[in-house]
Amino acid sequence: MCEPGEHVRSRPVRRCGVSSDVRGRPFWKLITGCTDGKIMVRRCLLTFKPFRIFVVGIGFFSLCFLMTSLGGQFSAKRLGDSPFTIRTEVLGGVESRGVLRKISDMLEVILKRMDSLSKLDNSTASDTRRLDELSSAISRFQPAGLVERIQAIAQNVSNMATRVEQILQNSMLQGRAVRDGTSSQCEVPRDLRFPECPGKVDWMRARWTSDPCYAFYGVDGSDCSFLVYLSEVEWFCPPLVWRNQSSPPTQYVTQPKAPKRQAAFRTDLSVLLDQVGAGKESLSFMKRRIRRLAQQWATAANRLDATLEQRWRDQKKILVHVGFLTEESGDVFSPKVLKGGPLGEMVQWADILTALHVLGHNLKISMSVKELQGFLGVPPGRGSCPLTGPLPFDLIYTDYHGMQQMKQHMGLSLKKHKCHIRVIDTFGTEPAYNHEEYATLHGYRTNWGYWNLNARQYMTMFPHTPDNSFMGFVSEELNETEKRSIQQNKVNNMAVVYGKEASMWKVQQGKDGFLQILHKYMEVHGTVYYETQRPPEVPAFVKNHGLLPQHELQQLLRKAKLFIGFGFPYEGPAPLEAIANGCIFLQPKFHPPHSSLNHEFFRGKPTSREVSSQHPYAEQYIGKPHVMTVDYNNSLEFDSAIREIMRTKVEPYLPYEYTCEGMLERVHAYIQNQDFCALEPPFIPANLSRQVSGGGGRVRGPLFVPLPNSTALGWASDVTAPPAWPPLSSLRLLVSQEGQSCVEACHADGLVCEPAHFRFINNKEALRGLEVQCEVVDSEINHILPAFSAVRRECGLQREPLLFSCAGYSPKYRRLCPCRDFRRGQVALCRDCL
Repeated sequence: MCEPGEHVRSRPVRRCGVSSDVRGRPFWKLITGCTDGKIMVRRCLLTFKPFRIFVVGIGFFSLCFLMTSLGGQFSAKRLGDSPFTIRTEVLGGVESRGVLRKISDMLEVILKRMDSLSKLDNSTASDTRRLDELSSAISRFQPAGLVERIQAIAQNVSNMATRVEQILQNSMLQGRAVRDGTSSQCEVPRDLRFPECPGKVDWMRARWTSDPCYAFYGVDGSDCSFLVYLSEVEWFCPPLVWRNQSSPPTQYVTQPKAPKRQAAFRTDLSVLLDQVGAGKESLSFMKRRIRRLAQQWATAANRLDATLEQRWRDQKKILVHVGFLTEESGDVFSPKVLKGGPLGEMVQWADILTALHVLGHNLKISMSVKELQGFLGVPPGRGSCPLTGPLPFDLIYTDYHGMQQMKQHMGLSLKKHKCHIRVIDTFGTEPAYNHEEYATLHGYRTNWGYWNLNARQYMTMFPHTPDNSFMGFVSEELNETEKRSIQQNKVNNMAVVYGKEASMWKVQQGKDGFLQILHKYMEVHGTVYYETQRPPEVPAFVKNHGLLPQHELQQLLRKAKLFIGFGFPYEGPAPLEAIANGCIFLQPKFHPPHSSLNHEFFRGKPTSREVSSQHPYAEQYIGKPHVMTVDYNNSLEFDSAIREIMRTKVEPYLPYEYTCEGMLERVHAYIQNQDFCALEPPFIPANLSRQVSGGGGRVRGPLFVPLPNSTALGWASDVTAPPAWPPLSSLRLLVSQEGQSCVEACHADGLVCEPAHFRFINNKEALRGLEVQCEVVDSEINHILPAFSAVRRECGLQREPLLFSCAGYSPKYRRLCPCRDFRRGQVALCRDCL
């Protein structure tokens, strides 16, 4: 991306305006000391704006000299040749080759001088010295080159003319700055609101030629051009007051807002299917899924419309860029769709696209970098230059691959547009990994993360990371007739193994393995992909059906009593589909829990989350009798679990948040209420007022009060709550134990951690409400804050809002935790969130 990088050491500052030679003499004194002839020449060169006539004259003279040297040899052309076609024999002429070599060498010398002049434009050399350099180059005029290099010579002449004109324009601009007294206006500002400005200017001085996009935006090597770029294209520096106020910087322009349009629910998915496109198995899979669930989406839309009572919903312009399916990212998924490869990401993206379409938003879908460029309106050939002006979309849904592509190919300035982005992130990104500087300094830096987003802009497949937003997906919902049919036709001793790839079956070893135990009680079925021969990893007693289409897999699950996992893949959609079809899901318990610290799969992922089983959501949010989690290494425990499963009868079950209606409800709430572009003002408790009869007054009592039948504190009902989503009526303030995260502390109280509420408890009033004794209250940058040490009586508040973290913990500190309630079956939303 064409964006200034980190501060680097560079040469001394040269301000826009008066320049001087290497000995420090101003250029006007140099001119005074020269002869009258030199003065006249320099005045002419500086005065005549179309100086390129001079360079064109050199080119014309070279061409004339060439034609004169060749003389009558042009008459040797063949019949039908154009006047500019030369025979092969002429090309081999020693004399003509020598002439053209001299012309070419002369132009190359001049071109090198132009390069040096461009560099001198950034140094303290005077305009007079630049003209001396040019004169020296011209004085060395010696024509040379080969005939076939005529085109290269012409291009050199054109380049030379352009560079000379740039040099003269810079000289004229600096001369005007001196005359108008504006040179001081290019002093690098020291503004506390723009602390990065001086460092970015230093970076530009050293590196502005490293990317052609700087020149595209008018950067010419002067400090003035640096400041214009950094204030109008980027926003690292404040606006320049002397600039033409009729064209203020794009990021400071209040764009006229288009009239709001109301979003209306859609039930026809034909337009969406056309937008998804074709040509890949991954896209075909997604379209089949959309068609199969079309009726359920339509029913869910009608239900949610009735629930919302047809209230106004803003229609958003939304771009969906599926980065992992682009050719530029390698797209390793599409070729494996029909070979047992992972489908979870495609399931989720198909459901996201459908939800956004059904909710009635203006949707554009990109499956390639070229399409992305077209939708964002980037002119061809602009390379990595950043976008200027307003973003043509209200929201952009993408993934980590898409983020890299927007940065690399689009130059999308995250500093300006990142608040519009939502990142679909299967396993979650914790704040400590998201904050680039903090992650680098404290060992949390990975190949992912470090985008400095609000952590709620990451959207996960399961609600395992409260710091992020839970996007999810849907499973097929059965009607009452289908549920009764399933219960009647269940085969009590039939098990289906969760594992489509043969490599997943290597975990069972020896005759005493858990599959052998399972085989004693049940008929074992598999759906392992193979081309010609049965995979040797699959035991002979397993009835392998091969890779099944989705509808045939559904029929198999509706007959089976047990769906058993081997421990991998983690957190996929298949267990929920099995439970929805009346199966009991049996999975292994991990000792110790798997994480990025001890397991290769999670290494490099931007999370420290510990995974206690193959599917933690199924274990924690569904549980018995639908889910059983046991130690597969304990044969007695495993044997007992199988016998218990055979005795247990269950009905098909699907959590509301994984139905079409649940997902529509959740995505609707996010789109209408989450706004990461709005500046959140600092929360100052002293500015709040109490609601009292006869008028308001300053808050003198506690902001947080005890709640009945709870250890948590809630927002005082007589204190005016500042606007927030989720609303502060859902806030429950708790204190964790040492070594306990807010995720665990809230969960233990039947609540969930809400990172949006951290800013309301990051103050002394919250500490006083909890009766915490503090001898010292510091404000620091650390992802465990706000927190306190009861032993040391030390208290710390958070200074960096991006590091508010539900996941952080410390064995020495107890944390202040902003928990909240949630809707039944919809953990992402509080009771008052709709």
